Amino acid sequence: MQENFCVDAASDACNEEALIKIGIFLKTSKYQFSTVTPASHARVNRRQQNALAFDLRGVFGWTRPFESRILPASIFQLMQRANILRSLGAGQWRSTARFSTLDQWIFVHSAYPTTESDAVFFGPDTVRFVNAIQAHLATVDRSVVIAADIGCGAGPGGIAIASRVPSATVLMLDINKVALQASRVNAALNATPNAGAIESNILSSARGPFDLIVSNPPYLIDKAGRAYRHGGGEFGEGLSLRIIRESMPKLSTGGTLLLYTGSAVINGIDGFREAAERIVSELGSTCAYAEVDPDVFGEELDNPPYTTADRIAAVVLTATKR
Repeated sequence: MQENFCVDAASDACNEEALIKIGIFLKTSKYQFSTVTPASHARVNRRQQNALAFDLRGVFGWTRPFESRILPASIFQLMQRANILRSLGAGQWRSTARFSTLDQWIFVHSAYPTTESDAVFFGPDTVRFVNAIQAHLATVDRSVVIAADIGCGAGPGGIAIASRVPSATVLMLDINKVALQASRVNAALNATPNAGAIESNILSSARGPFDLIVSNPPYLIDKAGRAYRHGGGEFGEGLSLRIIRESMPKLSTGGTLLLYTGSAVINGIDGFREAAERIVSELGSTCAYAEVDPDVFGEELDNPPYTTADRIAAVVLTATKR
């Protein structure tokens, strides 16, 4: 059975309207949920007392089985309309959509576990990505007229820009129809009408030049090839390097590419950094580079191709067009 919220073209509008109403209900209910890593999520849900959901966080955050009686009837009906209910039998249900909060925002995205090839991921990487955008905008927000979020997923990057710079036009770009649906819903939930979702392979369907391009692409090698996780290349860096090559020419003079990604450090050498800085230099631009977390996805070190890696670092590359 489909685990993501439905993307049937004939029912998109109805599904999105229902998802928005659920999100509004959660906001008015003071709902708060910080999405953790999948490993932490699994550990918490394995605890005996967490076998069933008994509150909104259990249903819409922890993705636990629940009985319909714990929700208002109107919300259960909205979940049916949005096609985000999976019957487990014996009067139990599970939500196939999850809602997370970050600062003043709320975001719908894929439920745990994110095993589908078109899953829309949200987690600690998202928080670091948004923090990097906010730090950048604190210094340059007035100069942003047109911005793009490549591989937008649930839209947190684009919505963060649109919230900070309401006069800007922000394009949320993705090839994943589930992600585009989620980003549309989230733009409505977070009152950012200046953020619009467009199907696009990187910037192929977007017209520039852009004052700001942001991206948090997949950066691992995923044997299942899940779109939100598999970055290609030797160590997962392939898509990130492609984004640099294709984004820099579409920036306005003085415009910035802010790329949050991961890099496999091997024998103390950050190969992605070397390749990225070389590309930026060849394009006649400059960049800054920083590690924001020296050790993420440590469990991957047991798997090919990371068995020779010291660590996988979360990094931010900020490249400015000259």
